[in-house]
Amino acid sequence: EFVRDVLGTIIARDGDSIPVSKMPVDGTFPMGTTQYEKRNIGLEIPVWEPDLCIECAKCVIACPHAVIRQKAYDPALLDDAPETFKHKDVKTFKELKGKAYTIQVAPEDCTGCNLCVEVCPAKDKTNPERKAINMSLQAPLRTQEVENWEFFLDIPDVDRDVLNVNKVKESQFLLPLFEFSGACAGCGETPYIKLMTQLFGDRTVIANATGCSSIYGGNMPTTPYTFNKSGRGPAWSNSLFEDNAEFGLGMRLTIDKQTEYARELVALLKNEIGNELAEEILAADMSEETGINEQRDRVEKLRKALEGNDDTKAKDLYGLADKLVKKSVWILGGDGWAYDIGYGGLDHVIASGKNVNILVMDTEVYSNTGGQASKATPMAASAKFASIGKESPKKDLGLMAMSYGNVYVAKVAMGANDAHTLKTFIEAEAFDGPSLIIAYSHCIAHGYDMADGFKQQKLAVDSGFWPLYRYDPRRADEHKNPLQLDSKKKKVEFSEYAYNENRYKSLLKSHPARAEELMAEATDEVNKRWNYYKQLAAMSFDSEE
Repeated sequence: EFVRDVLGTIIARDGDSIPVSKMPVDGTFPMGTTQYEKRNIGLEIPVWEPDLCIECAKCVIACPHAVIRQKAYDPALLDDAPETFKHKDVKTFKELKGKAYTIQVAPEDCTGCNLCVEVCPAKDKTNPERKAINMSLQAPLRTQEVENWEFFLDIPDVDRDVLNVNKVKESQFLLPLFEFSGACAGCGETPYIKLMTQLFGDRTVIANATGCSSIYGGNMPTTPYTFNKSGRGPAWSNSLFEDNAEFGLGMRLTIDKQTEYARELVALLKNEIGNELAEEILAADMSEETGINEQRDRVEKLRKALEGNDDTKAKDLYGLADKLVKKSVWILGGDGWAYDIGYGGLDHVIASGKNVNILVMDTEVYSNTGGQASKATPMAASAKFASIGKESPKKDLGLMAMSYGNVYVAKVAMGANDAHTLKTFIEAEAFDGPSLIIAYSHCIAHGYDMADGFKQQKLAVDSGFWPLYRYDPRRADEHKNPLQLDSKKKKVEFSEYAYNENRYKSLLKSHPARAEELMAEATDEVNKRWNYYKQLAAMSFDSEE
C-alpha cells in the first residue's frame, strides 16, 4: 500500500497530492524499493547464450545495477518454469554438480550499458562476434523476460556455507543487497558497493559521504539498499563531505560500547540465560561466516530466554542482543571527500586505530557536482578549474596511509583484476583495525563510452598509472614486507591509456603544445611512482637485519 500510494505517486511526479496522513510519522522509508521503479530505459538488454557460457560470472560481478544474476538449483524446479526460461547443467562448480544453472537479466531494470558484453570472455569459434551474452532489443523480449525474472527470483539462493567466496565465480552466487540504483549506465563505482553488500551486507553499517554514492544510495523516494530473506540488510546513513569519516567512526565507537555493555550483561545474567549459552556467546569465534551464523542462532536463544523478564538489565540486554554479532562498519565516498574536503577527518579516523573499513571510489574528479578537479585528478587531465590541464601530480592517498604502519591499504581496479578486488575486500574486512581501499572508478566525466570502462581500468593498470597493491601490517609480524605489489610489469605507455579519454584528448585540440608537454611530464611521473613502488615492495623486512 505504501509503495502504491506514496512511493508510486512521487515517482509519477505527483507528490504534492499526497496528504500528510500518508507520510511516515517518523520519517523512515522502507528499504529495497528501487525494484518497483521499473524504469525501462535500456533500449537493448543482455541475452544469455547457455551453449557458450563458461560460468565465469564476470558479467555478474561487473554489472553496475545488479540486474544480471546467477543461480544453481535443483533441476526439478524447472517443472514449473516458463517456456522461455533458459538453463544449462552445472559444469565448473564441483560442489554443485547435478544442479541446473541459469544467468538471468532483469529486463526493466537494465540500463543497457553493454559492460557485461565487453567483459564476457566466451566467444563462438565460428562467429567471434557472438558471445555468451549479447545485446538485443528490449521491447520484443520484455514480457517474456519479466516472467522469467519473476520465476528466477523465487528459486532459492545457493547456501553460502557450500560456497568458496574467495573465488569470483562462486562469490557471485551471493545475493546483492544493493540493486537497481539510479547511478549512470555503466557506472564504475557501484560494482564495488554491490560486491561489499554481497560479502558483508547482512551485518554492515554504512556511513556515506555526500556525492554520487549518496545520491544513488539514498535517492528520494526509493532506496537501492535492500535485505535478504532473513530480513537483514545494510544500515545506511548519509553525512556531509567534511565529516563523513568522523560520522563512521562514531558508528564504530557506539557499536563497540554497546557490544561491551551487552557482554557485561551476558556475564551478569548468565543464571537467567543459562551458563553454557552465556559462555558460548562470550567465547564465540566470529572470524568466519560460519561462526557469525552460529552466534546469530545463540542470540535468538538468548532472546527467548529473556522474554517476559521485566528486570531493567534483562530488557537492556534484549534490546542490545544483536550487538553480540560482529558488525562491519564501512565508510564510503568519492575522491572529493577522501582526498580533499574530508581528508582531515579521514586522516584522524585512520590514525585512531579503530576497526573501520574505508572505501574510496576514485573517479579522479568531483563527479556529482559537474566534474571539478580534485587532488585525485591526474597530471595532464582537463577538468573544471583545470581546463588547460592539471599541472600537479595526483595525491598519493595510499602511500600517506601506509606511513602509519598499522593500516591495511590497497589499490584495486575490478576491470583489471576482479579476483584481486575480491581478495582485497575480504582481507580488509578481516583486518582488525583501519582499512583503506582505493578503487579505480571509471566515470562519464572521463569522456568515453562507459561500455569500455573495464578496458580502460585494465589499461590504467598496464600503464603503471594505477598499481595494484595490498599493504597488510600483519605480514610484518612474520618478518615479511607488508607491501605486496600485485600488478605485473608495465605493458603500455601512459599515453596509450590516457588518450582514449576526452579529459586528456581535449587538450590536444585546444592547446597541443601544452598537451604534449604535460603528457611527457605525466608519463615521467607515472614511471617514477611505479619504480618507487617496485623498490618499496622489494625491500627486506626482517627486523633482525
